[in-house]
Amino acid sequence: MAALAWLLIPLFAVVGAAIWGSWVQRSKTIGDVAELAGYARFRDAMERAHPTTPGSAPFRPVHEAAPAES
Repeated sequence: MAALAWLLIPLFAVVGAAIWGSWVQRSKTIGDVAELAGYARFRDAMERAHPTTPGSAPFRPVHEAAPAES
């Protein structure tokens, strides 16, 4: 009976390795396609200019004046 137990250990190791190997080799293209499409939408949104009227100036940040040191 002890010999059978020692033979089951490599058997479980082989089954576990086969399961792990099939999981590692799975197709990952579905997630990549969705991420690339999301990145393309993000890039298009960043390239679009904000709507402005012809006479308006582009956005410029307002810097507060530094307090006078005494």
